[in-house]
Amino acid sequence: VSEISRYLVPGDVFLLDGKKLSLPCDAVLIDGSCIVNEGMLTGESIPVMKTLLPLTESPEPWKTHSMEDYRRHVLFCGTEVIQAKSSGRGLTRAVVLQTGFNTAKGDLVRSILYPRPLNFQLYRDAFKFIVGLSAIGVLGLIYTICVFTYHNVNVVAMALLLLTAAVPPAIPAALTTGTVYAQRRLKKKKIFCITPQRINICGQINLVCFDKTGTLTEDGLDLWGILPSEGSRTPLPWGPVCGAMASCHSLVVLDKKIQGDPLDLKMFEGTHWVIQKGSDELKLRMDLLCVIRESNPQATSLFPDLFQAPVEGIAILHQFPFSSGLQRMSVVSQKIGEEQYDLYMKGAPETVSSFCRQETVPSDFLEELKTYTSQGFRVIALAHKSLVPRKHNHVSFLLPREEVESGLEFLGLLVMENRLKPETKPVLQELAAARIRSIMVTGDNLQTAVTVARSADMIHEASKVIIVEASEPEGSAPASIAWRLAEGSKTSAAAPSVSTAKGRAEAQERLLHTSLFHGSCHYHFAMNGKSYQVLVKHFYSLLPKILLNATVFARMSPGQKSSLVEELQKLDYYVGMCGDGANDCGALKMAHAGISLSEQEASVASPFTSQIPNIQCVPELIREGRAALVASFAVVKYLTLYGLIQFVGTALLFWVSV
Repeated sequence: VSEISRYLVPGDVFLLDGKKLSLPCDAVLIDGSCIVNEGMLTGESIPVMKTLLPLTESPEPWKTHSMEDYRRHVLFCGTEVIQAKSSGRGLTRAVVLQTGFNTAKGDLVRSILYPRPLNFQLYRDAFKFIVGLSAIGVLGLIYTICVFTYHNVNVVAMALLLLTAAVPPAIPAALTTGTVYAQRRLKKKKIFCITPQRINICGQINLVCFDKTGTLTEDGLDLWGILPSEGSRTPLPWGPVCGAMASCHSLVVLDKKIQGDPLDLKMFEGTHWVIQKGSDELKLRMDLLCVIRESNPQATSLFPDLFQAPVEGIAILHQFPFSSGLQRMSVVSQKIGEEQYDLYMKGAPETVSSFCRQETVPSDFLEELKTYTSQGFRVIALAHKSLVPRKHNHVSFLLPREEVESGLEFLGLLVMENRLKPETKPVLQELAAARIRSIMVTGDNLQTAVTVARSADMIHEASKVIIVEASEPEGSAPASIAWRLAEGSKTSAAAPSVSTAKGRAEAQERLLHTSLFHGSCHYHFAMNGKSYQVLVKHFYSLLPKILLNATVFARMSPGQKSSLVEELQKLDYYVGMCGDGANDCGALKMAHAGISLSEQEASVASPFTSQIPNIQCVPELIREGRAALVASFAVVKYLTLYGLIQFVGTALLFWVSV
């Protein structure tokens, strides 16, 4: 593909032969499947499974019948295809959608190369100041000419002397003196700068946007524990719960290393099983992924007696992939040596419980769930169902997904912990004490982001969080906004109930007359990228009012992050952005001060890069920026006063001496 990439145009079909390659275009997969590394776009170096586009023969537009999950059928430009797997009808095929700067990578590159030019007020004021001094110098020049002409004396040299006395030529050097020394001090603290002019601007920062994963929190998740359902007939360690943990995932083996989503990886590592490819000895028709239990009895596991498992292994026969819209994933598996099939499901607890028989769901399910989510844990539910073998072997799992995923048995809750970095909370408290506002901008789940913001003291415990849910127009219904209190927020008379604003005028009236911006309680707005986009498009007049109190932005795309930074700058904020992924590049470039915690793609677009991967660099940079700013002002004042004294003294001497 790389050899003919310059000849590709939208509509072309190309083949993937299974070798590693970097995609030169955006393409939609129409046959086979691929494992792709999308770290260049998302900042997460987690392999992603791409599946073929469903209903390829449908006359409807392909985005329509794949809905919001169309991304899992699209191969994006610049991402790396690690593995391509055919469907038995030949090589994997894809259709070109976009090329060049029209691709997703092209948008990202454009935002880095051609950001909106920033017109710093500091340099605008400095220019005005020099113009003012120049005007005084011109007046001195006119004064000198008049005096010496009156006395018939050569005036050229004297006139120029008075002109240069009013405008000290060392002022530009003085503006950079503090910057140079601040840059040296930052280097000793392992903070490197490629645009020294921005150091002065760091002293004016009054709002900082933070990415979440890898910036405020650790990169991965930790398995905190498991809450088995009371209705689970088989006790731990061996049973359906262990079977779900070992098989209900989308992990792949690449270069003899298990890779995939951190949640799936931590869940699987808790069992201490290993993954191997299926062999002919299993006599199974499909190209499957086989999970074999580890034979090392010395290995420590979440379940000490796990190695008493009475099965040789579990073969994964079919996978219903995870969907953000459906909030669940399922696999059909078979214990090696047995005829019976098993369906395992994991996903959002509320979603999974709706597919289970109600008698298997514990009565205190919601209370337990709220207990752990309010403490900042990420909770995943597990469910199981035995499938009856049919005459034609594997046709059981070729039934529609809705038919297979019904009447399940609720197994329990899997509790994961996404720990804050130890430096996060003290730094955010330090910024709050300095009256510097902090905002979280992440691609993660909204509820998880709100919980992390609370645990990091970005949102005070007594404060209320209002979820802003904006919807696009549908048919004759106009765009609307709904407001609701997030879980964990205490209700009060001042808190608004769920309300929908139909039309811009009504929405504005409702927002202006609510008690969000005055009263005894402090409110924080939280929203996802979809709602933010609707606000920008349909309720732009409300956006500034919401941004003044918004603290959490979740599920934000790279373009939306850049847009948010720009909108905050329009409110006269001096914005700093701290992130570590390639998906933060646009926002890092757009911000007044972008700080990268990674030495990968983000460091190219960011003026500042910290070798220490935590947010301690943010207050350090602000301190050095303020120090450089104060030093620059002091030197400029000194030179200006020195020049004006010289100007006035010389003018008086001219008058007296002549």
